Amino acid sequence: MLDRDGYRPNVGIILCNGRNQVFWGKRIREHSWQFPQGGIKHGETPEQAMFRELQEEIGLKPDHVQILGRTRDWLRYDVPTSWIRREWRGSYRGQKQIWFLLRLTGRDCDVCLRASSHPEFDAWRWSSYWDPLESVIDFKRDVYQKALSELSRFLGQHRHHTHTGQ
Repeated sequence: MLDRDGYRPNVGIILCNGRNQVFWGKRIREHSWQFPQGGIKHGETPEQAMFRELQEEIGLKPDHVQILGRTRDWLRYDVPTSWIRREWRGSYRGQKQIWFLLRLTGRDCDVCLRASSHPEFDAWRWSSYWDPLESVIDFKRDVYQKALSELSRFLGQHRHHTHTGQ
């Protein structure tokens, strides 16, 4: 389901723990790390899609998390033409995403990367909120930066110019 500009509606999830560290999942058989994300199905609200993706990708249920905030508007990224299936070229441009910031209210052991028959991740870790984004595929980095920046106000995680990576 594409909008008229060629973007597929999608949700992104920034999951943080009690120390305001964020969840990173490592894509299966790849060396790239990312936040959970996925498409919004026809008839779903962004929130419904977020809870479905949360369950499918990392095994968490609504009672394992608390919604702290979401982006006001869609954030978009273009997918390089070489990544787009031939039959979609010319109509598909990329993704438009509503991002959610969640707090894990459950435990680390509630995370299950094998909750669906088509797992997305084969490893996961907690990292500091402002961890460098080098491990994110380059065409998604700007959207990640925008989502983290916009949602940081819900945690009081203001970006400091003197950040040292600690």
